[in-house]
This record gives sequence, structure tokens and C-alpha cells, in this order.
Amino acid sequence: MGPYLLGLRLSGRRVLVVGGGRVAQRRVPALLEAGAEVTVVSPGVTPALDDLIAAGRVTWHARPYEVGDCDGAWLVQACTDDRAVNTAVAAEAEAKRVWCVRADDKDASAAWTPATGRVDEISVAVTAGGDPRRAAGIRDAVVGALRDGTVDARRNRTKPVGVALVGGGPGDPGLITVRGRQLLAQADVVVADRLAPRALLDELAPDVELIDAAKVPYGRALSQETISELLVDRARQGKFVVRLKGGDPFVFGRGGEEMIACAHAGIPVLVVPGITSAVAVPAAAGVPVTHRGVSQEFHVISVHVAPDDPKSTVDWPAMARSQGTLVLLMAVERLAKVAEALVRDGRAPETPVMVVQDGTLPTQRAVTASLSTVADRVSAAGIRPPAIVVVGDVVRVGQEVEMVRAERLP
Repeated sequence: MGPYLLGLRLSGRRVLVVGGGRVAQRRVPALLEAGAEVTVVSPGVTPALDDLIAAGRVTWHARPYEVGDCDGAWLVQACTDDRAVNTAVAAEAEAKRVWCVRADDKDASAAWTPATGRVDEISVAVTAGGDPRRAAGIRDAVVGALRDGTVDARRNRTKPVGVALVGGGPGDPGLITVRGRQLLAQADVVVADRLAPRALLDELAPDVELIDAAKVPYGRALSQETISELLVDRARQGKFVVRLKGGDPFVFGRGGEEMIACAHAGIPVLVVPGITSAVAVPAAAGVPVTHRGVSQEFHVISVHVAPDDPKSTVDWPAMARSQGTLVLLMAVERLAKVAEALVRDGRAPETPVMVVQDGTLPTQRAVTASLSTVADRVSAAGIRPPAIVVVGDVVRVGQEVEMVRAERLP
């Protein structure tokens, strides 16, 4: 027959664990999280258990099991690698009407330890006929679905209120944070940027209001004032609003302006950081923005205006003198002027440059050149925004990796 599942509330109750090996090492932390008073009986213990004992969280009797050890226990775990010892422990527990879990024999065990997981206030426990690997796999699938909202998160009575500024990451929908995806699944309204991971929008429920806040370069755009007004308006209607952005909300994402607008209106705001494309896209192209002995600093620069534009606040001469990596966003249309300014102010014309379009997406492609040639190479290749420009010797590190890989191919 199948087991009768219960959620044991072990706070303040004694639990006996016989054995101090790897199985006990897995079981004890979960028992402690449930508030149990854990006693371990074993001649030796693993370093992880020893650490818990040293911290005073576990009582340890450094000796073999003895009859009488089960006295006063509410639950017993027989976790030794000696079948005879486990049998003796289980027999004593059975005689004293104490539930005992045997790690070595599911059929002889009076109880099974389920594979467990927790998401917020929801606990998940899975038994699969005593098969721990299968139970863990099912547990992982259920917990994952709860975390990303696949399992009807919108029916939660305590769903968030106000506005969440969610960073969607560099483009690949798999690179949004777990928290971001969870909140997206709970949204009543989603206000999405052009660079937000669009594939995630297909997962929204049919009744979710989707507002396109795309700002197309040199094309149509919803003003920032209008976007802020929409966030406040929908939140005041009692709806939970997710402002879904590409990258991170506070890295050239104007998230600070939206947060201030909501604060003035008395709307609560939750900020969920995202993986910024300034770091993720070079990584996806095999280029580290820092590398020992090459660059110990990097600068992230918005090039929405050219270096010679009066509205530019970037100290381009300082950037040219710097030995660090330069990561340029929104730079493709002004790349010739940027390269000219950097060379004029001291960067070597042969400094390597990589331009990556559609980073982390299946359409990703990259062009490598030098400062003196990059503008022409990008134009000839037809590279268009969104693209990230990386300037510095770290580009050669990526090239070195590719050369090593090529040499190892059969």
C-alpha cells in the first residue's frame, strides 16, 4: 500500500540519527530547519556534521548504537552502512512505537523520507515508491514550476501589489532571474521594453494586459513620462504591474525615474535586478571584461550621444588614457566618432575591438577589428542595434580561447 503522508512539526522534539556519514549529512540539516532537537549517535561524523556539532546545533554521542538510544525520540533515522545495526535500530523503534526511517532498505522501513522543497510558504514533499532519485526529479520539476510561476501563481491570495521593476536580462529568456519570472507570472499588467525577453510574453495568461513600451531607435517611442503615468494608473486600479526591461532596471534602464514617479504617487515598488548586457553579452561571446594581468577594471558607457555632443557627460580623454576595458552601449551609430576620439586622446589605433549583435540570442554574431578599422568593418558587416562594443586587450583573450579550441578539434 502507498504511504500516508503527513507534515511533521518537529520543533522542540527529539530526533535520533544513527550514523554520521553522507546520508546523515543530508538528513540532519533538514531536521534542524524543521526545529528538531537532533541527536547523532556514531563513532565518527563527516566534516559538515562536525561543523554543526561544534556550533552547538547537534548533540553527538561518539560511540556505536546502543539499545535505549531511541528513548524519548519522536522520530528515528537509521543511516549507518551496517545492515545489522540498522535492523537493530528499527526493531527498537518499532517496539517503542516510534517511527523509523531506514536508509538502506525501503521495504523494511516503517517510514520514508520524501524529497522535499520549499517555495515561500509552500512545502513540497514527494515519495515515489521509495525511489529517492525519481522522487528528487519530480520534486525539482514541481519546485521549479512554483518558482517560475508555471503552476498558477496568479491564484495566490497574497500576490504582490504595486509595481515591480524587473530586469529581464540580456535577451535569452532563460537568463531572467527566478524571482523575476515568478513575479511576471503573477502580473495583471506587463509594460514591456523592446529589449525585454519577448519569448516570455508568450507565456502570459490571456487576461494579462500587455503594454508595448518599445523605444525604437530613430523610430516610434513611448515617452518616459507616459510610461510612468501608465505604471501609476494601473497600480491605482489595484492591479499588480510588472515593468519588464532588458538587462538591469538601473543600468541605463531609467528604472530610477520610474521608481521616483511611483514614490511620488504613493505606489509601492519592488526592484528585481537583472543580468546587465554590459557583462553578459561579452561573456556570451567568450570575452571576459576583466582578466588577470590584462585588465583589472572596466567602464560601462552609454553612447546615446557622440563624444563631441555638448550633452555628453563622459570624460572621453580619461577613457582613452585608461588601461581598463570599455564596454559601450548604444554605440553602433556613433562608432566612428567614438573610435576617432579614443585614438585622438591616446588609445592605440591597433587596440582590439569586438562588436556583438543580438548577444545571448540564436541570432548572435560578432565582428572583431581594431579601433582604426572597426567602424568600416561594422558597416560592411551590416551590424545593427542592439549591439555591445568591447574595447580593450581582453578581446585577445577571447581570441586565444577560440584558437586553443580550434587546435584541439580532430
